[in-house]
Amino acid sequence: MAKFVSKKYPLVVYTHMINRWWPSIFWLGAGLLALAWIQSRWGVYIESQWWGLVLFGAFVILVSFIMLIFRKAAYVRLYSDHLMLATPFLRLNISYKRVRRAITAQMAGLFPTKGMSNRTLDMMEPLLKRTTIVVELNGFPTSQTMLRMFLSPYFFKDTTPHFVFLIDDWMGFSSQLESLRSGEGINSAAQKKTDQSILSRLPRK
Repeated sequence: MAKFVSKKYPLVVYTHMINRWWPSIFWLGAGLLALAWIQSRWGVYIESQWWGLVLFGAFVILVSFIMLIFRKAAYVRLYSDHLMLATPFLRLNISYKRVRRAITAQMAGLFPTKGMSNRTLDMMEPLLKRTTIVVELNGFPTSQTMLRMFLSPYFFKDTTPHFVFLIDDWMGFSSQLESLRSGEGINSAAQKKTDQSILSRLPRK
């Protein structure tokens, strides 16, 4: 039987957070290197401390670039008999047999702003009007404690078995997921994938 593999659907929560934080981290590292350069220019420094400043600044800049790589390493992907949830530190295969249903919901409805701190609200506000896919499960594929350790709190609306996926192409993901888990078959999912690709190339008025 042919194997179906969908495109990667990036997880917007990860990309949004990294897009907000990596420039600040990069410029912090650049500022440390600039400070080290100024000290060397003026000749007022202790060599051991100067090298520490240089190395730490270079390390911080490296961390900022690693974050950019991690931004592309967080996604969901559909296969013939399971969906895969991938993050930089966790990779899960979730059988369609575990999936009860997949529904859409608005982020603001799942995560009320009332209990958010001002800092969290400022970070999450651009996402609150976005539509998510809530994949309800018969049971988690692994320990919920471990999942909450490695995944953002915005993957879980409560303690019931489910995942909240905030992705850009939620309609395409939902359509392919439903085709695969309902038994319509790989060919149906593949055809929908082809149709969406064709439609995306049509000129928009």
